[in-house]
Amino acid sequence: MDSESLSSEQLQRLLGEVARSARARLGLTQAQVALRVGLVPNVYGRIERGGMMPAVPTLRRLARVLELSTDALLLLREEDVAASVHHPLPEVELSGDLRQLMVLVRGWRPAKVKQLLRVLRLLEAPLKEV
Repeated sequence: MDSESLSSEQLQRLLGEVARSARARLGLTQAQVALRVGLVPNVYGRIERGGMMPAVPTLRRLARVLELSTDALLLLREEDVAASVHHPLPEVELSGDLRQLMVLVRGWRPAKVKQLLRVLRLLEAPLKEV
């Protein structure tokens, strides 16, 4: 299932399933996870049952306790997630030449990128007949 097409309820339910599986893998009880995350056991139980979505700080703590990435908790595929702010999503549909250009330009100063854009716009403009 595409992660972008999930409703909030579906995402909550799937997150709960992932959390439950990870907790079982670690041999922990709901109460133990709740204590480590800093939640009341009833609240953690609601998360596992898909009844609520944790706040971002809680999600981070939950991922740490369950020894999962937040990407795994949210069922994001590797290709849906950038490695970091400085390494955006891969352009999988780009040709080899375009990918090489992206890699080259990625490290340039903004002024140099603006110069390249000017050159590209000149190349894109229709030729004037003399």
